[in-house]
Amino acid sequence: MKVLIAMDSFKGSISSEDGSRAIALGIRDVYSDAEIIALPLADGGEGTVEALVKATGGKSIKKEVTGPLKEKIDAVYGILGDKKTAVIEVAAACGLPLVPSDKRNPAVATTYGVGELIRDAIDKGCREFVIGLGGSATNDAGVGMLQALGFIFLNSYNEEVGLGGQELSNIRKIDLSSVIPELKDCTFKVACDVNNPLYGPKGAAHIFGPQKGATAEMIKELDKGLENFAQIVLQELGRDIQNIVGAGAAGGLGAAFAGFLHAHLQSGIELVLEIIEMEQNMQGVDFVITGEGKMDGQTSMGKAPLGVAQLAKKHEIPVLAMAGCITEETAILNELGITSYFSIVNAPMTLEEAMDSTVTSENLRTTTKQIFRLIQSVK
Repeated sequence: MKVLIAMDSFKGSISSEDGSRAIALGIRDVYSDAEIIALPLADGGEGTVEALVKATGGKSIKKEVTGPLKEKIDAVYGILGDKKTAVIEVAAACGLPLVPSDKRNPAVATTYGVGELIRDAIDKGCREFVIGLGGSATNDAGVGMLQALGFIFLNSYNEEVGLGGQELSNIRKIDLSSVIPELKDCTFKVACDVNNPLYGPKGAAHIFGPQKGATAEMIKELDKGLENFAQIVLQELGRDIQNIVGAGAAGGLGAAFAGFLHAHLQSGIELVLEIIEMEQNMQGVDFVITGEGKMDGQTSMGKAPLGVAQLAKKHEIPVLAMAGCITEETAILNELGITSYFSIVNAPMTLEEAMDSTVTSENLRTTTKQIFRLIQSVK
């Protein structure tokens, strides 16, 4: 019996690694000599650094950077096992959870710390980057990040603009003379699962601004700033950053990565599966086990378990999925590659009880054991 376990974390409950360990115990309760491959999983968002570092035998790096409100914070990024690839979640340096709810203000929040993380990784020898977008508190079109990398943005008085989304309207010129030279040797792969343009009704400010603390009036001003920035970039550099698919991701960081750092924006789960060599690890596997805390309609729209299931379907490998919560919408997953899915909650309990890490671990083990007892009986 050979089984590949590729679990996402059960957010707020159990990590991908601990969940995989519990499932492995359940398999070995039935097949003591089973060959088990466990690959930590993420979809490009929270947990991506941890999953990729563990999957490749890399290491985590802690670095003091400028936080979203210009305060000093400690942020963590990863260097993969090849020692030349850095993996960075932008939320580690400019994420919404870093800002108290009463202080959220995308007009002043900056992505400067993201640039500092990139610069630190370059100093450590990295030239390839995997970037997870999402969860930012910012709306500065990545200008803060670019400033940390040596890009200079000038106003009508030929003075450098400050930090934050409110400064975008003041940009009139772009000076590339101080950009750190190593950037030309760097490649960026960016996990981006939204397709919003930079500005306009479906742009960064209008769609994501409210959750970041923007008022209706602020959204109008931020949107004008994004439009001005796009026009200046087109005028000065000849690059159309407005119409890049995903330009509006993470407050416009998508535009900065694609337009200034020549990044390739792609599906988060596809990028992660490529890096951890998921397809190669499926060779000769009898079953694939995947899952996440909640499986619903969102799972069918490109989240981690679906990416795993679609690869397995290509190789005609049965896929078992487990989750703490399963909704009626989950049925569509049977058509998309998941053979069978199971809720691991086995008794009436409160949400708090269900999310207790010890309970989740035991429920994963018990559910897995019962599934493999059935498999054993029909083999």
